[in-house]
Amino acid sequence: MPAELGRLLERVERLSGWAVEALSRMVSVPTVNPPGRDYDRFVEVVEELVGGLGVELRVHEVPRGVVERYYPEHADHPRYIVLARLREGRGPVLHLNGHYDVVPPGQGWSTDPFKPVVREGRLYGRGASDMKGGIASILLALRAMAEVGVPGEGVVEVSLTPDEETGGETGVKYMLDQGLARPDYAVVAEPSGPANIWFGNKGAVWALVEVFGRQAHGSTPWLGDNAFEKMVELAHLMMRELKPRIESRVSRYEFEVPEGARATITIGGEVRGGAKVNVVPGYYAFSVDRRVLPEEDVEEAAREIVEFVEKARERIPGLNARVRIVSKFPATVTDPNSRLVRALAEAIREVVGVEPRRTVCIGGLDTRYFQERGIEAATYGPGESRVAHTADEYVEVKNVVDVAKVYVVLAAKLLSAPRR
Repeated sequence: MPAELGRLLERVERLSGWAVEALSRMVSVPTVNPPGRDYDRFVEVVEELVGGLGVELRVHEVPRGVVERYYPEHADHPRYIVLARLREGRGPVLHLNGHYDVVPPGQGWSTDPFKPVVREGRLYGRGASDMKGGIASILLALRAMAEVGVPGEGVVEVSLTPDEETGGETGVKYMLDQGLARPDYAVVAEPSGPANIWFGNKGAVWALVEVFGRQAHGSTPWLGDNAFEKMVELAHLMMRELKPRIESRVSRYEFEVPEGARATITIGGEVRGGAKVNVVPGYYAFSVDRRVLPEEDVEEAAREIVEFVEKARERIPGLNARVRIVSKFPATVTDPNSRLVRALAEAIREVVGVEPRRTVCIGGLDTRYFQERGIEAATYGPGESRVAHTADEYVEVKNVVDVAKVYVVLAAKLLSAPRR
């Protein structure tokens, strides 16, 4: 191991206490999304943590008009993108990204979700795993490289972005659309776990199936047209015929669990409609969550749902229904044998001492925005996806430190290579 890299890894280890303190401070800021609370406070914490390290730090506010386009009801909550760069150079740019928004805490916590506690090597709090633990790994690696030196000849770039939990359009997508970052390689620090690389993620189609009837008094149902009854017939037809057809499709890629390799459709995650017990409902709607494989086209997946409902009108007497596509994004992958993924796997072997799995994430990630632009990108960070969004969410402190070491070793491997 080169002496410089050895000093870097030693520095990461010595700064582990600082990383725990940094993570505790970040978790203490309740950056709940929606609506996008306390983003300004989080930025202030990061500025305090990174300030004085000799790092170029810039904060970009996302224009209100952009926020209104995607989240009009939350436009009064400003969005910020934090960018840090270590060294300007002619070599390749390695970009490390993390989102700082978290989902609401929900119920069932044994401690205050925004008063982090460390117990038996784990830090507990909302966002500890998804994904402020990953941000702590990024900042730990950044500080060590700022103090000891960046290996190789390229540039290390860091972005901390908002709104991944609501789609990422005002976070990573905006950053890349505006050219605020133009990396050669990108690693997103979502909780893949220290022995697993996500080189891709599934896509998704979210739709609302609306069924229209005619409202009437409950004592005279013959004067109405019960939208709920039609909705039940339609949903049952979709479960009986569309669902098996979709879930028979299997990806050739490896996923974390075998079930993840299948295309899926979830019907009825959300149901709307009805007015009162003595009113014949004139409107009902239910949601559809369709997860798309890398081998599938997201537009075709959306069209399949629309066409199924259109044909169902011919089979269910009096059915008046339509499909509204709420959101869609494609599945994306980086070649699992790409330079980035191979170098990341090598770094994990050297630091963690295991052969990492290379899998596709069953969920959607901001990584896709890099991949859609042809940037080699992968997802790798501390934490466990199974505890994300749960009560008593936690991250293993050792994993935060180990992943920071992996980032440092990865930088040494990639930044010594010429720009592609």
